[in-house]
Amino acid sequence: MTNRLGTLLPDRIDQAEQDAPAPMRSFAGSLRQDLAAVTAGLTLEWSSGKVEGNANRVKTLKRAMYGRASFRLLRTRILTRP
Repeated sequence: MTNRLGTLLPDRIDQAEQDAPAPMRSFAGSLRQDLAAVTAGLTLEWSSGKVEGNANRVKTLKRAMYGRASFRLLRTRILTRP
């Protein structure tokens, strides 16, 4: 994945559908349904990692504070990064 070789994906999917165990074959079939997006994700240099990391941090804070604190405190903790 670090080499951005998304163009090799169709061959790998074919190989997985022929030789792999049933759960892997199912996963390979689901990749084929949206092949263009998966190939772009493995090929292009852009990443949504920072956005996903921030969303994960906010969700973790929300879960930890659920029923214990006010929205005001949650907002303050989200805006003031630790």
